[in-house]
Amino acid sequence: MNNSQQRGATGRSQVRRAELIAIGRKLFADTSYDALCMDDIAKHAGVAKGLIYYYFKSKRGYYLAIVEDSVADLVARAGGDIDLPNAERVRRTIDGYLHYAEHHHAAYRTIVTGGVGSDAEVLAIRDAVREELVATIAEGAYGHRSLPPIARLALVGWLSAVEGTTLEWIGGLSAPDQPGRARLGALLVRQLRATLAVIEEFAPECPAPPPTEEPFETAGDLAPVTGSP
Repeated sequence: MNNSQQRGATGRSQVRRAELIAIGRKLFADTSYDALCMDDIAKHAGVAKGLIYYYFKSKRGYYLAIVEDSVADLVARAGGDIDLPNAERVRRTIDGYLHYAEHHHAAYRTIVTGGVGSDAEVLAIRDAVREELVATIAEGAYGHRSLPPIARLALVGWLSAVEGTTLEWIGGLSAPDQPGRARLGALLVRQLRATLAVIEEFAPECPAPPPTEEPFETAGDLAPVTGSP
């Protein structure tokens, strides 16, 4: 096989692997990890079970690949638009985060709760996405990703509250009085603004954005992220 043929085979393998991950995301969105066996997964995917083993080695390997793909999707949606002004980037980061949770309930729950039991690898993936989101918020608020420990702790505390709030929100989206994404985003950024003010008190080297740059002056200020779920 020449180099061109090898590249073609590799490209097809990558496409096939991505297709299997996309199928798995849909399967695990509706069914718990323990309720699906490899035979079930192969049947839903319309492939031989050996093909899944070929790409992912095991059911757990397949699940971890799905979680990693979901995390990459969440981080990409939340951390996009890097060329926007800082305050607008914070606005879009939070709306992108909520947009993802709104349209990918099961994947979001897996990411923030650590997946299957206390799986160390899934927990490591969760921690990595938390670090990336904190760094993204810091870059939007301060123009840089590095933080003194006290500021990082404050933003981690805010993000933990965001996770709990978002889990509660997606669990009750069918309720008629549940706030929409724009209104919840406004609430979360107001809370972030308060957190940034407290950070400035404890870490003067991290000044809160001036009032003219504060996002979400009103709940209606939010320009929701658009695009496919």
